[in-house]
Formats: sequence, structure tokens, C-alpha cells
Amino acid sequence: MCSIIGYLGDLLSVKALEKGFNESKMRGPDMTRWMHDGPLHLGFHRLAIMDLSENGMQPFESKSTITLCNGEIYNYQNIQASFFPNASWQSNSDCEVLGPLYEKIGCAMFKKLDAEFALIIYDKSSQSLIAARDPIGIRPLFYGYDQSENIIFASEARCLVSLVDKIFPFPPGHYYKDGQFIPYRDVTEVDSYIAGDLEEICQGIHDRLINAVEKRLMSDAPVGFLLSGGLDSSLVCALAAKISDHPIETFAIGMDKDAIDLKYAKEVSEFIGSHHTEVIINTKDVLEALPTVVSLLGTYDITTIRASIGMYLVCKYIHEHTNIKVLLTGEISDELFGYKYTDFAPDASSFQNEAVKRVQELYMYDVLRADRCISDNAIEGRVPFGDLDFAQYVMQINPELKLNKYQKGKYLLRRAFAKDNLLPETILMREKAAFSDAVGHSMVDDLKAYAKKHYTLSMVEQAKEKYAINPPFSEESLMYRELFEKYYPGQAQMIKDFWMPNKNWEGCDVDDPSARVLKNYGDSGK
Repeated sequence: MCSIIGYLGDLLSVKALEKGFNESKMRGPDMTRWMHDGPLHLGFHRLAIMDLSENGMQPFESKSTITLCNGEIYNYQNIQASFFPNASWQSNSDCEVLGPLYEKIGCAMFKKLDAEFALIIYDKSSQSLIAARDPIGIRPLFYGYDQSENIIFASEARCLVSLVDKIFPFPPGHYYKDGQFIPYRDVTEVDSYIAGDLEEICQGIHDRLINAVEKRLMSDAPVGFLLSGGLDSSLVCALAAKISDHPIETFAIGMDKDAIDLKYAKEVSEFIGSHHTEVIINTKDVLEALPTVVSLLGTYDITTIRASIGMYLVCKYIHEHTNIKVLLTGEISDELFGYKYTDFAPDASSFQNEAVKRVQELYMYDVLRADRCISDNAIEGRVPFGDLDFAQYVMQINPELKLNKYQKGKYLLRRAFAKDNLLPETILMREKAAFSDAVGHSMVDDLKAYAKKHYTLSMVEQAKEKYAINPPFSEESLMYRELFEKYYPGQAQMIKDFWMPNKNWEGCDVDDPSARVLKNYGDSGK
């Protein structure tokens, strides 16, 4: 991960800009560079992943552009060969190609990128800032305005708290130019469903996921893997182990009392031959990490905070005990293939509409969690299930096939790899357990108990009047909201809603986001 900031104006001082930007220093601890040129201010914190030399340091300056990018451009070599066959480059960085590409084709460039990215380009000819974000929002970007309505962009909301009145997430799949946010790609948009029988469709899933994992192994820095023992992370690890020419490094986390996933993660690691590490945490660790986690997340969403505590602590361990700088994870599969609550979808159309909603909002929930927990520990996160070709393909599968008619969630994904012998059958067909629960049911129970010690239902009722946007509805949600307001006062608009099952569906009108409260949870918690 890296961090970027860009501002074109003269109301915010250099001192204030640099102080704000340093709030995201952990995203790029290797080197910092500023460019202050009159009203133009560009800053970059680097985490060196591609071309570890200083040649790969940003900003990159070309004939008429200055470019900052937090991202991985997986097709950069194809772009270089197609658009600049005779060019020479100052580095082996994947991001160096972005400025010249903008000079050649303008904002049409964003459709050409196979990437997870957030970028800022200063166009010297028009003396203006252009910004863009990848279609799923895997890399973060926020913006706000100074008192003269000059826009400022930064990788994290933390950078902007002291600089602007209101902070907004940059919309995924959009670019900003001349005061407008313009959509360029929506992976949830479906013109027609994919033709072919079930076997052909599963083969498409199979081949695209292999490709997605393979391209994300590209790195000049050491790579590791988060392994929960669930289907998604296990598939990513198994594919990487098969592709790699050496044993991969896997990491799992669990509570000291009742961790569900540790035994499954160990089973996977033994099967694929990884070097495996278990990180054990306790109630004290969880409660001590809570304020830090809310601060780095910039959210008050219950699901996101619960699931982030374990993820943050395992990444903290990796940062403190290894030299790993890249982590692959299993996020985004749920939103594409369905989760426990989508078993209650009344029909295929409802399933598809829900998938569209969830994928479009990922940047506020699971994607936000993965980015902050990993990057706050000076590591870059990569998400194979968020591969653009893979995600768009799965969204184009007829939802009739994705409904749970098979008595097994995510059946298509399981079937796609059933013949490969990548995983034990017990893992390939294992029921889904929510990550926050699988770390140990006691973790969520401890958080609820801690909240009840400090807040009452009458305080929750009073808080509903105080917090008009997404008012808290339980002691736990009030605890998170109070922490959020401490770090991001008056910025509740950054989060659209609470991540909850669709209350309009029979069986889903619940008051807790955990799948544990759904009647179909079954063997997931075992």
C-alpha cells in the first residue's frame, strides 16, 4: 500500500497539509516525497512493492503530467507494448505508464486498466487535477473542499479531518475532471447473461480465478496469505501454492477459548504444504485493539468493526514478526456468489439486485476492512475475487444458477474446483462461518458484554436524536458510534448504511448482522 494526497489551492498551508497527510504514514513507511509548486501540492508515502529502488518512487513526471498512484496495474506491460513499443522507462514500476497513457488517450485510459488503484494526475496543460478510482474501490480515495471550493484528494479520511468540513468517499468506477465525477465502468452492469451449460460456466469461474490469483503474485517484495480455513481464503491459498515454486506463508487467527477456524486452517495448510502460523488472541487483546480499529477504519458499521479486529491483529503480528509486504485475501466472494442470508432471496431477480447493491457498496464494508487492517500494518492487500474480469463474469451468470437450490451455498464456486483436488473435500464443501464469529464466538459476545457495561438502552434512545444519520440501535452500535465521532466528528455521511441482511426478505428481519442469528446457520459455527 501507498498513500497519496493532491490539492490545488492556496487556502490550506503546507504545514497543515503535511500534518494531515502524515496520518496515513503507515500506508507507506519506506519513503515520503512532497511536491509544492505554487498552488500545486502533491504528496506520496511509499510502500515499495514493484521496483524497490528509488527509481520507483513517485510522483512520476512526464511531458505534460505529474502522476501519483496507490495501486497495482496488472496489465502495465501489455499497455507499454501496445501504446509505447519503443519507449524507455526510468523504472520497473507498474505505475510509471499512467502519465504517458493519459497524455495519449486521456480519460479513456481508465477503461484500459486491469488494476486496483486510486490515482491523481496533474495535467500541466490545463493546470488541473484529475483523479480516479478502480471499479470496486479496492484502493481507497476520499475528497473534500476548502472554503473556496477547491477540491482535495487523499487516500484516507484521516488525512482530511483537520482540513475540510465534510469528507466524502470517492465513488468507485469514476474519474474526476473539471468538477465532475464521471462513471467509466460498472462491473455489476449486465446486458445479457452468459450462455452455456452449468459445466461451461463453472469452467469460466475456474479459469478466471486461477488467472486472478496468478497475476496477484506479481511482486518484488515477499508475499503472504491470510487463511481462515473457509472456502474463499482456502481456494486462494491452494491456487497460489500450486502456482508457486516454493511453499507459501499462511496465517490464521483465533480466540484462545473457542476459535472455530483454526483447525480448518491447519487442515488446509497441511494439505497444501504451506508454512503456517497461528496467532492466538484473548479478550484483553480485542478490547485494547477496539479504539485503534475504529480510528483506522473510519466507520461505525457493526459488521465491519467486528470482522476487523481479528484481521487487524493478525496483520499486526505479520508486520511485527515477518518481512512480508503483500497479503492475498479471500474477500468479495460472498457478495458475488451469495452469503447465508441470500438463501432467503425470494427469487432470482431479488438475488441479483442484492448482489448489485452489495458489490456497489463493498468499498464501505469488506473492502474498507481489508484495506485498512492490512495497510495500517505497512502491508499491501490484494483481492483475487475482486479481479475485474472475474467479478464481471460472475455478475453475468444467470442468478437462477446462483440461488441455493443445491443445499450448499456458493455451489458454483465449489463445483468449479471439485475435480482439481486442490483442497480436502471437508474444506471444499464446508459451510460458511462469518469471519467475526469464526475467530471465536466469544469475541463478539465479549464486545456486546463490554458495550452493555458502558451503555444502556435509554442511552441508545437518546443517541437516536443526537445522531440523525444512521442512528445507533443497540448498546454495541452506540459504543462504536461514540468512538467514530471521537476520531471523525460530524462525518457520519461517509458510511451509507449498516451492513445488515435484507430486512424485506422473510427470515432476514433480524437486529444483529451476524449470520449466527439466521435460522439456516446450521453447522457453520462448528
